[in-house]
Amino acid sequence: MASSLLNTTRPPVFCPGCAHDKVTRTLDKAFSRMGLKANQIVIVSDIGCSGLFDTFFNTPAMHGLHGRALTYATGLKMACPDLNVVVTMGDGGQGIGGAHFLAACRRNVDLTLLVLNNFNFGMTGGQFSATTPTEATIGSGFLNRLERPLDICQVASAAGAPYVSRCSSYSNHLSRDLEKAMSFKGFSVVDIWGVCPGRYTRKNRLTPAIIDDALKHLEPTPGPVAENQRREYGEHYREEAQQQTKIPRPITVEKELVPLQSQREDIVIMGSAGQRIITAGEILCLAGMTAGRQATQKNEYNITVLRGPSISEMILSPSPIGYTGIRQPSVVIALSNEGVSRRHKMLETLPEQALIIRADGVTIPDSHAEVITVDYKRLGIRPPDWALAAIGVLSSLNRVISRDMLFKALANRFQEPVLSAAQKIVHSTRHTA
Repeated sequence: MASSLLNTTRPPVFCPGCAHDKVTRTLDKAFSRMGLKANQIVIVSDIGCSGLFDTFFNTPAMHGLHGRALTYATGLKMACPDLNVVVTMGDGGQGIGGAHFLAACRRNVDLTLLVLNNFNFGMTGGQFSATTPTEATIGSGFLNRLERPLDICQVASAAGAPYVSRCSSYSNHLSRDLEKAMSFKGFSVVDIWGVCPGRYTRKNRLTPAIIDDALKHLEPTPGPVAENQRREYGEHYREEAQQQTKIPRPITVEKELVPLQSQREDIVIMGSAGQRIITAGEILCLAGMTAGRQATQKNEYNITVLRGPSISEMILSPSPIGYTGIRQPSVVIALSNEGVSRRHKMLETLPEQALIIRADGVTIPDSHAEVITVDYKRLGIRPPDWALAAIGVLSSLNRVISRDMLFKALANRFQEPVLSAAQKIVHSTRHTA
């Protein structure tokens, strides 16, 4: 057997008679009987008396927010599948993190969850938890009488956990129960009932004998749940991931061309859903990058996606961009009344040196800016391609980007046959300006 992993510089300190002390020492015994070394274990905990477990063992540990321990544990196990990840959580944390608990049951990541269930929030005043009996007297008045207590094992089984067990902190078989749970390949839940002498038993009679008697009257929970047996999530995930088409590396845009101007340019495209505003904004940014410009893109679109305004704000700058917001653009591309209505005040305050490229039929407020109107319908360009065509008009004017910069961007962004179609749209705008 391996030696004890208990932290001698900070030994377990719980209230006299607390069941957590028994679980701590029994867990250490289980580690030893399994021959586990410190570097093979990670203990993950959250807030509460059960949250002290990570300090009482000489193992790697993660201590986080109340109820969130299973989320950290999942990440650890997925990143380091060879580790034995043990999560200690009280009934309070289990209730607070109920959604994470259900997700863990559904996923079946190879974790061991020990719920140290003493039927109240022992550390913070004895308030009622998700498992507090309705007849108990607790530190939150009558509230527990209004709710039905949660049966952790029933919920875990219903949610898909493949291993569910319930036992007493005082059982002679506790070490064996913990070993079985930790040896199981998949998500295992152990609901461990115990006494909280600091809070709960001051007003409620609960002893190891009463716990044993109560457990005898409940449906047995031997561990493996037959109908929930399936492959462990991490193993299955890695196998599926290996079969996926590899994601291509992000494109690298090298500086190949000379920028048209030295100053920063702020461009806003105002359109509607389905006009590919965001794609056009991306192409504009790529074009700027071919001339060594720093580029940012900030998008806004209606939550319905297929209906409503769509706006993209781009900045091309010779220096780093610390803030991506635009107050006064140098160029506005107005393609729909919906988008214009969202930035109406911005258009009203444009200076004389600003440029507006307006789609024919779009209403814009009075402005001092230069306005160019383009009849995309007459050019035979469909509404989904208006944004790209407007970028083509902009390049024809040698404003912000050049034609060479735009065609480099298209080659970076598209492959055939889409590339040829995009180039054709841009060519159709050659004499528009």
